[in-house]
Amino acid sequence: MDLGIRGKKAIVCASSKGLGRGCAVALAEAGCDLVLNGRDAALLARTAADIRQRFGVDVIEVPGDISKADVQKALLAACPEPDILVNNNGGPPYRDFRELDREKILEGVTNNMVTPIELVKAVIDGMAARGFGRIVNITSLSVYMPIPGLDLSSGARAGLTSFLAGVARTVIDRNVTINSLLPGKLDTDRLRGPHEPGSAETPEAAAARKARLGADIPAKRLGTPEEFGQICAFLCSVHAGYLTGQNIPVDGGLYVSAF
Repeated sequence: MDLGIRGKKAIVCASSKGLGRGCAVALAEAGCDLVLNGRDAALLARTAADIRQRFGVDVIEVPGDISKADVQKALLAACPEPDILVNNNGGPPYRDFRELDREKILEGVTNNMVTPIELVKAVIDGMAARGFGRIVNITSLSVYMPIPGLDLSSGARAGLTSFLAGVARTVIDRNVTINSLLPGKLDTDRLRGPHEPGSAETPEAAAARKARLGADIPAKRLGTPEEFGQICAFLCSVHAGYLTGQNIPVDGGLYVSAF
């Protein structure tokens, strides 16, 4: 399917690896020029080079922590009139809520609620004026299925969800949509658990891990960043202009609900 977004400009936050990279690759495949971001400058550079080589699109790298004002400023300077914004940021680690102090709580809320709202504010009016905009927020299935130990992540992302639900209805008449993708168990570093940076699993260990984690998923497997990215790209397409304010689980059927 031609997504109708060839030549569009997309900002993809936290996109050097994992789900952010999956989204960036799918948008590049659809013909979008990209501005990528990640905390690890070397890894970000490798990702950008790979995408340029594979798809022949323009890719600008803006390294740094997207929650920091100077990094946001650099990102928006690199792409002052984006057509697409994919909000993404790492979540806080597993931690019993009793271990959370005010500083940790505010950091989590800043990373997973305040930062995406700041970026939406920065781009939404320009999108509306130009008559096209697609905003996709990568949140978490824990918004629907709270996970003990990820209470801060669940709360911050649920706050973002509610905040943008009303905003989404104010701009759809100008062809700007805001939706969220709620990943369940996808095969990223976050599901590998603690490991040494740069370490690699043996094929046997990877297969055992994936089988264990996929056992309770109706699909009987983990999802991949690549298929997650393709769903994101569709939400960014010209075909998705009548879909807004929605929270779409990408979870292999793990979240059980008829509605």
